[in-house]
Amino acid sequence: MDKYQQQVALELQFWKLEVMKKPSLVGNIATKVQGKINSYIPQKVHHVITETIKQMVKAVLFGSEITSSNLSPKEMSLLHKEALVKSKIDSYCKTGAAEGGITGAGGFLMSMADFPILIAIKIKLLYEIAALYGYDASDFRERLYILHIFQLAFSSKKGSQKVLEQMENWDKKLFLLPENGDQFDWQTFQQEYRDYIDLAKLAQLLPVVGAAVGAVANYQLIKKLGKTAMMSYRMRKFNNEMIR
Repeated sequence: MDKYQQQVALELQFWKLEVMKKPSLVGNIATKVQGKINSYIPQKVHHVITETIKQMVKAVLFGSEITSSNLSPKEMSLLHKEALVKSKIDSYCKTGAAEGGITGAGGFLMSMADFPILIAIKIKLLYEIAALYGYDASDFRERLYILHIFQLAFSSKKGSQKVLEQMENWDKKLFLLPENGDQFDWQTFQQEYRDYIDLAKLAQLLPVVGAAVGAVANYQLIKKLGKTAMMSYRMRKFNNEMIR
């Protein structure tokens, strides 16, 4: 293990400890606030968001319209791979921020349209990251892993801890994974994701400040997803090396 891999392994351990920490008082309050805010949102808005996320999940599991780039060469070093991954994340953060600023400035209807656009940007990024780490997203089981990364990034503290436990030693569980998406719990997935992003995105619907909020929210959401993806693939790398 070279110096960079040692550094990465240490970062991974700190990250896992952070994920598994008990929810803070602030986190618990935020959850209660989220529930209160949700009660004031019109049911039609809830329905639109729920259906959008549901269709996104189906597209990832069954669709072929989202394709990844070529896989990185096996001999490429982790340092080189992650330099490319970080560059890709930065590029997608800027794209998401620009898109969020435009839709935020356009008022309620355009801000609602931002949800499916942002989801598409995030999923495309995950496909790109998977390829850079050497994983083929055309494999259904890799798409399941991508969805777990999504859940890990945008779930409650308790939900994230449960997902992380499911992702540990993923490659040892491949034979246990479903061959199709019928068994995937998309209901829990969309609920956790929607609840997580609502606080960050609802302010985008406000006049005047919507553009600025939309740009910042999208940037931070994509940045968080990118970091979670990096840590998730690092975890697979080190788990696989331990198996060997």
